[in-house]
Amino acid sequence: MKPIFISHGGGPLPLLGDPGHSEMVASLNELAKRIQRPEAIVVVSAHWEEEVATLTASETPSLIYDYYGFPDESYTITYPCPGEPALASELYRLLEASGIEAKFDNERGLDHGVFVPLKIMYPEADIPCVQLSLLRSLDPLAHIAIGKALGCLARKNILFIGSGFSFHNLKAFFAPEDTTTGDLNNAFEQWLHDTCCNLEYSEVERAHKLVNWTEAPGARFCHPREEHLLPLHVCYGVAQQACAESLKLEIMNKRSSMYVW
Repeated sequence: MKPIFISHGGGPLPLLGDPGHSEMVASLNELAKRIQRPEAIVVVSAHWEEEVATLTASETPSLIYDYYGFPDESYTITYPCPGEPALASELYRLLEASGIEAKFDNERGLDHGVFVPLKIMYPEADIPCVQLSLLRSLDPLAHIAIGKALGCLARKNILFIGSGFSFHNLKAFFAPEDTTTGDLNNAFEQWLHDTCCNLEYSEVERAHKLVNWTEAPGARFCHPREEHLLPLHVCYGVAQQACAESLKLEIMNKRSSMYVW
């Protein structure tokens, strides 16, 4: 699979013309145009946590409007992409073969970490999609292990998307920025870029840095809780190498980034 980590922005705002998301929307549009159109998409979103790795298995997944206080139009967004139970079964078998407990969910729909970026990238909604949960433990090593297991998928031209946010401090989004907070934001972004892209690191070193991400400068300021960072760990597990490209952008006045392997 070809993994990419994206920063998916704030709720449905990228679909509502919010100017704070213009760079993000442009980046996703441009990215979708230059990568090979996938036959199917697997998304691990920051907005779904389970005790064990869980896969959507519906042929016609619904949408979950898991955000609050937005305009009425936010709750009528559609994205009628098909599911693909056969692909979910392949992923399940890979997890089980690696000793990772997994299960199916036949009822759960796709949350906004899935349908918002996909509606930007592939608005026709004609590519089958399977969603994968995070683990409630939020253990970074376990999420890398999940990625490693899924990276053995034999099928070609499957796009794997880690949908999170390289910066996710909700209070900071709505607080006046000062020099200290700006420096912390920049420091963590620089660390993340170096960790993901520096070819001088061995993969043992790179994995060690990702597992111990809380030691990075600005780590807990940028991620008071790590659920929006961990999709990147799964992407790294799939790829097990330095990323080929990083996209630096500003979302809601915060430095953010996306990574392409």
